[in-house]
Amino acid sequence: MRTLSAENITYLTKVRQSLHQQPEISGEEMHTAAKIVRELTQAGADQVWENLGGYGVAAAFCGKEPGPTILFRCELDALPIAEKSTLSYCSEVEGKGHLCGHDGHMCIVLGVALGLVVRPRHGRVILLFQPAEETGFGAKAVINDPRWPEIRPDYAFAYHNVPGRPLAEIGLHTGPATCASCGMQIIFHGKSSHAAAPEDGISPGSVMAELMLAIPKLGSGSISDPDFSLSTLTHARLGMPTFGVAPGEGELRVTLRSKTNERMDDMITKVQRMLDAIKSPLEIEVFWHDVFPASTNSSDATSIARNAAGARKLNIHEMQNPMKWSEDFGHIGLDGANATMLFLGAGIHQPQLHNPDYDFPDELLAVGAELLLEIIDKTLGFEDG
Repeated sequence: MRTLSAENITYLTKVRQSLHQQPEISGEEMHTAAKIVRELTQAGADQVWENLGGYGVAAAFCGKEPGPTILFRCELDALPIAEKSTLSYCSEVEGKGHLCGHDGHMCIVLGVALGLVVRPRHGRVILLFQPAEETGFGAKAVINDPRWPEIRPDYAFAYHNVPGRPLAEIGLHTGPATCASCGMQIIFHGKSSHAAAPEDGISPGSVMAELMLAIPKLGSGSISDPDFSLSTLTHARLGMPTFGVAPGEGELRVTLRSKTNERMDDMITKVQRMLDAIKSPLEIEVFWHDVFPASTNSSDATSIARNAAGARKLNIHEMQNPMKWSEDFGHIGLDGANATMLFLGAGIHQPQLHNPDYDFPDELLAVGAELLLEIIDKTLGFEDG
């Protein structure tokens, strides 16, 4: 059974805290990626790919015999949120912080690299450090990179830490693992007028008011329902804050969320029908942002993860429902890999993801890395096994 040495764990903790101090948000991960390349090179990777789909990095550790490719994915990016903390390694970058735990996820996968000083018996292991997960662009950009066919895995695994669950608990769920979501920006162009003569203008006010009531009603059911969906109004703007002008411009922002990609398509169609039915001279534009497919765990990959967690005698939480939040790891499953996302308990009293006082628990570094090494052992074996 593969374990990391105390020296390895101390080293990974130092690296994690160093990454925490220098967060880079989606699309800006240049220095983080460069550090990861140095770490992977030092760990003796057989091949390293740089600038995948942006600043993405991947490394291959190859066995002597042919066999399947197993990929472990983590994320490079931080969040545009100011950290509020007294930690000695608090973010040094104003307005940005590793407040989702991607610094910890990276170091779990770097721990796998340290463990691969002994190569797999057959096949190969790919370690993917993906850019721009928080915006939903990263995984798709990596898959669209012309070098992706060199990397494409048979099996793919990813982690996310989960505050509010017992420390080091492993959450598993066959089928939907995280929800599909997308941000819908609706911009209304009319014509402003004097507030004393609103009839001389075209105000989007009444149309916006109707949509603000109607769009949230698209949501239905609870997360336990197969047809679960949620429509959340997140922003509204009408004109400028004046008293003398009847507005001619407006904007709504809505986040659509669903358990399946099919339900998401249905919600988008219904919103578009609402817009098409508007009887108004307004010009209406729609833009889509932060588009995430649902992540669906394959039964084969989930079974491998379950067996590995059992071998490590970790507490397994058999999840009844997926997470409501979204993850662009779903693109890797849609690309054809047997994929599964594992959820790693971060502690009952741990601040929630995206909170300004969140910090990844370093106690999870060895737990996560050793579980991934167990997955390798159960699928590819090790040369000295």
